[in-house]
Amino acid sequence: MNYEVDHIGIAVRSIEDALPFYINVLKGTLEDQYTSDVPGVEVHVAVVQTHGQTFELLEPTNRESPIARFIRQKGKGVHHIAYRVEDLDQAIQDARDKGIRFLEDTLRTNARGRRLIYLNPASTEGTLFELCSYPGD
Repeated sequence: MNYEVDHIGIAVRSIEDALPFYINVLKGTLEDQYTSDVPGVEVHVAVVQTHGQTFELLEPTNRESPIARFIRQKGKGVHHIAYRVEDLDQAIQDARDKGIRFLEDTLRTNARGRRLIYLNPASTEGTLFELCSYPGD
């Protein structure tokens, strides 16, 4: 199974305030913006491309969303690192076979059609990782 960095999720209080750094300093381009109202997600997302790298700026849409809780506990900054895999179901099984645990309630398909799940940070020395795949991969 190949693992390729897909994007880095950055928790921000305000996408509007954060975007100028990514656009003006890093010379990125805003590729997409969308909102997820899925219970347990509740986030505005801005997808920024910078020289072949993708950042997702994550702004909470309510005080109880996971991103809002993250910002309260750890502050703004890197929320997760996402790895793209060819077959998400196989990647999940391979990781489970190695003793990796998942945040089971995070398995979903997002607004851009990406299937994803987060690994339990207890299995990764505290770092939140996402595994994802796209339709047609």
